[in-house]
Amino acid sequence: MLQFNRVNPLRLIAFAVGAVFWLVFANLQAQAGDITPFIGDYVGSANLVDDDGTETPRDMSVSIHETKEGFNVSWKTTTYKPDGRVKDQSFSIDFKQSDRSDVYSAAMKRNVFGHEVPLDPMQGEPFVWGRIEGETLTVFSLFIDENGGYELQQFDRTLADGGLNLSFSRFRNGIKSRSVDTFLEKQ
Repeated sequence: MLQFNRVNPLRLIAFAVGAVFWLVFANLQAQAGDITPFIGDYVGSANLVDDDGTETPRDMSVSIHETKEGFNVSWKTTTYKPDGRVKDQSFSIDFKQSDRSDVYSAAMKRNVFGHEVPLDPMQGEPFVWGRIEGETLTVFSLFIDENGGYELQQFDRTLADGGLNLSFSRFRNGIKSRSVDTFLEKQ
């Protein structure tokens, strides 16, 4: 004959409440700022559109990878000028979690104590940060010129079937001066 021990109802309730909180917290952690869906290498081409309407063809690639303290975004653009010149540019930035949920600070140089810190926009260096909002990883770069004007670049990389939708915009003193929208295929 089987015998059942009586379970203390308060313990059962405490266990159930604890399990529910754990499941909710684990689900929020998995969804909030999760870089995992973005990890990979992507390539594509597009025409960069200037504010005067002229278009310049570009090849683009981006690699997004986890690091020990966060993640890295590295990208390369190859621009084909009308006169036949080809210009390559490469960038690589490590990001780590800030004190704000889903907002990441760029760790671009080391201070005198060996800690990674953002660059200084008052010295002509870009101030860079990132965020994950839903299915979009956004990287912002803020530049302050010698006269106190500014340039803001925004790279939105949104998860899409088979890759990422890239939307780039550059604003100078609040006025959009460049943009590009394209699909980058996952390799």
